[in-house]
Amino acid sequence: MSQLLREFYELCDGGICQDFLTEQEKVFVKGGGMILTGKIQEADRENGNGRIYSEKILKREVEKYQSLIKDNRALGELDHPDSSVVNLTKVSHMITEIWWEGKKLMGKLKVLSTKDGEQLRSLINDGVKLGISSRGLGSTHTRDGKIIVEDDFQLICFDIVAEPSTPEAFVGLSRNTKLSENVQKLDKYNRLMLDILREK
Repeated sequence: MSQLLREFYELCDGGICQDFLTEQEKVFVKGGGMILTGKIQEADRENGNGRIYSEKILKREVEKYQSLIKDNRALGELDHPDSSVVNLTKVSHMITEIWWEGKKLMGKLKVLSTKDGEQLRSLINDGVKLGISSRGLGSTHTRDGKIIVEDDFQLICFDIVAEPSTPEAFVGLSRNTKLSENVQKLDKYNRLMLDILREK
């Protein structure tokens, strides 16, 4: 029987974000906009809720979710409702990009100018450490003491929450600032590798 499954992850490793922003996004941030980046899900690893999502299932759902991102409909809420429906009167952010780094699903989200988006912006500006959580529908079974998410899983959205249950699951702010030379080199290397993989 399907149930509401909610998982919590970090948007940035240790709360420190690398600069994943495009030039257009840097202009948006410079003009007062806010974009958050980092890890939003992970495959084949037991999370804080004791559940494991297979890479196959997550990749399938991420592929479907890409169409919502393309259509600017990949919305999320501030806090976790007990519903499988995204409430438009409660949305705070929009996922603008997701990509894989090994088995980690990375994401980029834009904080909206809605009431809850402004609340999210205020919390971040006041230094509150927040997490991100996936919300979906599916069933589970237990194997070797592990809770395995079954093939009927359907990803709904990613919400911003107060208490992540998975290590490295806290929101980090992407700023239009100069990074250290080492971080810049690592970022260039990551971008180059992504470009090479996309061409294959």
